[in-house]
Amino acid sequence: MTTSTAHSIGGQSHADYHDTIELASKTVFVAGGTSGINLGIAEDFARAGARVAVLSRSQDKVDATVDRLHALGAEAMGSSADVRDYAATEAALQAAHHQFGPFDVLISGAAGNFPAAALRLSPNGFKSVVDIDLLGTFHVLRASYPFLAKPGASVINISAPQAVLPTITQAHVCAAKAGVDMLTKVLALEWGPAGIRVNGVVPGPIEGTEGLARLAPTEQDRGLITASVPLRRYGTPRDVANVCRFLASPLASYVTGVVLAADGGWALGGAAHTMGAIGQPLLDALADKP
Repeated sequence: MTTSTAHSIGGQSHADYHDTIELASKTVFVAGGTSGINLGIAEDFARAGARVAVLSRSQDKVDATVDRLHALGAEAMGSSADVRDYAATEAALQAAHHQFGPFDVLISGAAGNFPAAALRLSPNGFKSVVDIDLLGTFHVLRASYPFLAKPGASVINISAPQAVLPTITQAHVCAAKAGVDMLTKVLALEWGPAGIRVNGVVPGPIEGTEGLARLAPTEQDRGLITASVPLRRYGTPRDVANVCRFLASPLASYVTGVVLAADGGWALGGAAHTMGAIGQPLLDALADKP
């Protein structure tokens, strides 16, 4: 639900609709929820009153995140596991279910990325990203199914523009995230009869994320990206969290199988061209090699 209060601006009364969709008593699990966009999502759901469980590979990050969520007034817990390990992922989900009960919202956001031209990308490097992004997403979703609220659960996969935009130095990510988007749509079909909605969110260039820092390391690169976004700014983790809260809420109760961009129009404004210009020096350097 949303809440509103009346206040006066310039002698007129206006309704101030708060931007928090209430999630009190709801249970949210965020895979990859200890850094970047996913941490922002976990914090936002905590502010909205949800119980939040997080998962990541680093126990130190898990502990720090749980402390942050507690500081926001939320019930919180976390587990360390690698999403590439099905048994460990399943155990983490089971522990959260044991403590908090069925999941009303599941966010799958664990991801890996690094820029590499295909001819400089080892088979192991390609496999590593596919295993984290695609296989890891499958593991999280497949293992979570017994613990999802039925009916009513909302599953949200965090995708990327590379899922639909061929991008220089991103063959591994393009392949993996395209798979994530198709997995989202297939599970929306298969799990819909159980009352489970499955959607995806595609973040654009988001401030402060490790992945974008790798892809656009210089101020010149950042300027190119900003200029290619129709809204002329980087997004924030909160921008992505807002979309996730909508998809998790009753407002989206008839929305499933959708992959929704939260990118400031970046895909429309030349994301692939801009990232190609940034990645072109890598290809040029490769061409110079015998």
